[in-house]
Amino acid sequence: MPAFEYSALDDVGRQKKGVIEGDSPKSARQSLRSQGLTPLDINPIARKDRDTKQRSLFSFGKRMSSSELALFTRQLATLLQAGTPLEEALRTSAKQSEKAHVTRTILGVRSKVTPPPPPPPLERLADYTESRQEMQQSVTTALVYPVILLIICIAVVVGLLTYVVPQVVEVFADLGNELPLPTRILLATSDFLRATWWYWIIAIVGGLFAFSYLMKTHSFKSKVHALQLRLPIMGKLIRGLNTSRFARTLSILTASGVPVLEALKISSQVVPNLPMKKAINDAAVNVREGASIHSSLESSKHFPPMTLHLIASGEATGNLEAMLERAATQQERELKTIISATLSLFEPLMIVFMGGLVFMIVLAIMLPLFEMNQLVS
Repeated sequence: MPAFEYSALDDVGRQKKGVIEGDSPKSARQSLRSQGLTPLDINPIARKDRDTKQRSLFSFGKRMSSSELALFTRQLATLLQAGTPLEEALRTSAKQSEKAHVTRTILGVRSKVTPPPPPPPLERLADYTESRQEMQQSVTTALVYPVILLIICIAVVVGLLTYVVPQVVEVFADLGNELPLPTRILLATSDFLRATWWYWIIAIVGGLFAFSYLMKTHSFKSKVHALQLRLPIMGKLIRGLNTSRFARTLSILTASGVPVLEALKISSQVVPNLPMKKAINDAAVNVREGASIHSSLESSKHFPPMTLHLIASGEATGNLEAMLERAATQQERELKTIISATLSLFEPLMIVFMGGLVFMIVLAIMLPLFEMNQLVS
């Protein structure tokens, strides 16, 4: 049954917005009137293509978060396993959600459903969304401490340079003695920061706004994503994350009986990195012309060799689905290892680096004291 977004007035004149189902806009208006509401606007929840800025099946206004998507897919898989019809399962999931954008999305999906998917692929999709949300949460949790530590260290260094250093060094400057070179460098740095701090704030804020604006253009965003793939550690993380998403999605789609060409096109939509997404779409064109999947992806040089080897093995043995599943699992394990190793190294290195900066500041302040003690002696 189609779903409609509405705005209406209640019996005291307050405006209400929401989603309602109906066979047509007219029946939706009648349903609203039966609830004591006066319809103002009724619009069908339409489809939007992400690349053409039209609506997509899973992008009605505000997007569902990974945790919301994981919960929805798990609820849907459980209801279908219990024998609940797909339309009723979607309706139930929508009713259980307390967030308007989630309800709107689910009802929009319900209005366009085809015959229900088999529960096993949906179970795999639920497992995948839950594992992805778990990984994102673990990374976010692991980054909290380093980020807080970095902010505190920067605040301490800036405070020392802009407030403490000038007051302490001014005492030595009044004595008329020539200050040591490290102290003069520190004092010049402090004066520079105190004189130009507002420029730095304007430059940082302006740079962030400019970068955010340019990232809305496809060409600039594609160049940034290509640069990310060439970075030493981050490039490997981004490549592995996108590869695991692609392999897992393609495996689920092929297990559901989706044709390979259509599965490749759909799988490309879950890949955020534009060069890798383009490589998958190009591979779909090559596969249509008779090329293999692994050779088409290999030519882009964006995908890990192990993944390409497993895909080639799956194509040769006719067991592509299992090999894609194995490739996704292998990439996810490697990602967890890299993230754990990177974070375990990042924290002590950052402490040593910031400690070195503080030591240099303290040393530059103490050197004049040492010289004064030598003169007194």
